[in-house]
Amino acid sequence: MSAPRMPAISLSAMPGKRRKILEAAKELERSRFAGIYCPTFGDGMAFCQALAQETNEIELGTSIANIYTRVPSDYAQSAAFIQEMSGGRFRFGIGVSHEALNKRLGVPGTGKPVSDMRQFVEDCRAVSRIGELPPIVLAGLRDPMVRLAGEIADGVVFANVAASYVSHTLEMLPAKKRANADFFVGNMIPCCISDDVEAAAAVNRKTLMAYVGLPNYRNYWKAAGYVEEMEGIEKARAAKDFDSIPKFMHERWLNDTTLFGPLSKVREGLERWFDLGVSTPILVASSTSGGQLKAVEEIITAFA
Repeated sequence: MSAPRMPAISLSAMPGKRRKILEAAKELERSRFAGIYCPTFGDGMAFCQALAQETNEIELGTSIANIYTRVPSDYAQSAAFIQEMSGGRFRFGIGVSHEALNKRLGVPGTGKPVSDMRQFVEDCRAVSRIGELPPIVLAGLRDPMVRLAGEIADGVVFANVAASYVSHTLEMLPAKKRANADFFVGNMIPCCISDDVEAAAAVNRKTLMAYVGLPNYRNYWKAAGYVEEMEGIEKARAAKDFDSIPKFMHERWLNDTTLFGPLSKVREGLERWFDLGVSTPILVASSTSGGQLKAVEEIITAFA
C-alpha cells in the first residue's frame, strides 16, 4: 500500500512566538509534511530565511510575498540568499495582495496587477551577481493572472478557491505546464479538524470573514457559481448588518472552499484536491480550542 499523500502547512511568524513556531516547523519536517509556506504576516521572507537554516529537507516558500512592499532588486537578493541557504528548497511565491490592504500599508498607486507582475518578474530575473534565483510562483485567483503564471512563472498558488471551479482555473495553464511535475500548483485551504462539525465550520467562517469583504474574492466566488451568496453579503455589508453575513457562508460553500470536521472527512476532502490537480494543498490550520500552535499540534497528531 502506498503512503498517503501529505499536504503542506501554512505557518506565520507570530511576534513573541517565533522560536516556538520554528520548533513546530522542525516537527512538521520530522512528520514528513510536504512543505511549509509562509504568508506576509510576520515577514514571511525573514521566516523562510530562518527555516532554511533550522530545517534540512522540507520544502519551503512564501505564499505570498507582496510585490509592492519591496523593490525587485532587494527581493531578488533575499530570494537568492534563501535559495542558497536552503540548498535549493525555496519557492518564491509572490502576489499583488489586495487594494484595501495595500492602502493600509501606504503602498502608492499599485497600478495594473497583471502588467505589474510581469514587470516585477522580469526585473527580478535581470538582477545580476546574486546567485541562483529560486522558482517563482505567482498567486492566482482570476483567469488573467493564472494565464500569466503559465506563461512566465514556475508555478501558481491559489487561496480559498472553490474545488468545483478549480478545473476551469487550471485550464488557463498550458497543457505542458499542467503535465509538468516540476510546475508547482498549490492552494491555501482553511482547515479545522474537529469531531464537532458545527464548531469547525464556525472557525472556518471566521477565517474567511475578511476575504468575503474583498471585492476581488467576491467576484471570483460569483464566477464560481455563488452569485446569490456573494450578493447577499454585499447587501449586508452595505447595510452594515455584519452579523447576518455568516448565514450566506453556508455549509455547501464551506465544503467547496475549506476542510473541516472529523479527520476522515478532512482526509477525504484533501484527496479530492489532489485528484483535481492541486499537487500541493497547503493547509491553513485553525483549532476550535487554541491558536496557531495548537492547530499545528492537532494537524501533526492527526496525520501521524
